[in-house]
Amino acid sequence: MWTILSKVNKNLIIAIPIAMVVGFLYGVSFEVSFLKNLIIPFTFFMVYPMMINLKIKKVFEGGDTKAQLLTQGINFGIIPFIAFGLGIIFFKQSPYMALGLLLAGLLPTSGMTISWTGFAKGNIEAAIKMTIIGLILGSLATPFYIKILMGAELDVNIFAIMKQIGLIVFLPMVAGVLTKKVLIKKLGEMGFQKKWGPRFPGMAIVGVLGIVFVAIALKASAIAESPKMLLYIMIPLLIMYFLNFVLATLVGRAFLPKGDAIAVVYGSVMRNLSIALAIAINAFGSEGSSAALVIAIAYIIQVQSAAWYVNYTDRLFYRNTIPISG
Repeated sequence: MWTILSKVNKNLIIAIPIAMVVGFLYGVSFEVSFLKNLIIPFTFFMVYPMMINLKIKKVFEGGDTKAQLLTQGINFGIIPFIAFGLGIIFFKQSPYMALGLLLAGLLPTSGMTISWTGFAKGNIEAAIKMTIIGLILGSLATPFYIKILMGAELDVNIFAIMKQIGLIVFLPMVAGVLTKKVLIKKLGEMGFQKKWGPRFPGMAIVGVLGIVFVAIALKASAIAESPKMLLYIMIPLLIMYFLNFVLATLVGRAFLPKGDAIAVVYGSVMRNLSIALAIAINAFGSEGSSAALVIAIAYIIQVQSAAWYVNYTDRLFYRNTIPISG
C-alpha cells in the first residue's frame, strides 16, 4: 500500500485530473449531498500526515535571512493582491470563485516546496524553513485578508474561519508533533526516519484526492451545464502563476545566490492548495464548493508549471554567483 501511495504522490499530474473526472462522472450520475459528510475525514487525512515530518526547529536557525524575508514579502505583500485583482476582473459575478482564487494565492508553501526545490538543486534547508513560516503566517493571516478584501462581497465570519483554521491546521500540527515524539521514543530517531517518516507524505494524497473528488462532484451539474467554465477558471490561474514565477525569478536573480534563489521561487509559487481546499469546503458551506473548484484546477497548473520550471532552472540562474546569504 505504501508503494502505491508513494507512486500516486509522485504522479499528481495524472492523479488529480483522474480524481476530477471521476468526481464529475459521479456527480452527474448520482445523488451527492451525502458527500459533505466525508469532508472532515478527508481533511484530516490531507493535513495530519504533512504535519508529522514538520521540523519546527528550522524556523529558529539562521543563515538565509534575506531569502526568507524576500519570500514572505512576495507571499503576503504581492501575490494575494494579484489574486484579488484577478478575481475582480474574471469573477465579478461569482464572488465564491474569486474567493477560491484568493485562497490559492493566500496560503503559501507545502511539501511540494521542499520537493521541487530539491529537484531543482536549490537550498533545501531554506525551503524547509519557508514551508514552516509560510504555513504558520498564512494560517494566521488568511481570515484577516479574506475579511478585508472580500468582506464587501461575501458574508465573512472571521471567527468561524479562525476556528476552522485551528481545526484544520493547528490541531493536526499538535497531533503530528505528538505522533512523531511517540514514534521516535518507540523506534528511535533512525528507526523513525527510515521506516515511518517517508510513509506519511504518501498518506496525505488520500485526503487530497478525496477532497478534489468531493469538490468536483458537488459542482458537476454546474460544470455539465457550462463546460467552458473550466477553461474560464484556468485563465486567471495561469496569469497568477505566470506572474508569480516571473516575479520570484527576477527577485532571486537580482539579490540571491542560485540555491537561495531557487528556494525563493518554489517558496512563493508553490501554494498550500490542500489547506486552501479544506478552508473553502469547511468554512463556507455549500457555496465553498465553487471556491474549491478553482483550487482543484490550480493543482493541475501548479504541478505542471513546477515540473516545467525545473527544466529551465540552470538557464535562468546561470549568472547567480552572489556569495551564500547570511
